[in-house]
Amino acid sequence: METIIGTLAGIFTSISTLPQLFKVIKNKDVANISWMMVSVLLIGVSLWVVYGILKNELPIIISNAFSVVVNLILLGYYIAYRK
Repeated sequence: METIIGTLAGIFTSISTLPQLFKVIKNKDVANISWMMVSVLLIGVSLWVVYGILKNELPIIISNAFSVVVNLILLGYYIAYRK
């Protein structure tokens, strides 16, 4: 049961940034995005990946690695589309 709860938490947390990413891609507008928030979140999920590796917890590693990728893409779009 703990693994199921942890996996579900990881899935929902990981996909939480996708609507923002899709909106940025669609509108090519990052005026309402804080680069600081994306950067801090990127650091946090990267540290969760390291923690997951140290604890050998695959759900933590996978969900947060996905978040790292999504946030890196979002940060890349921020850099590309900022005014």
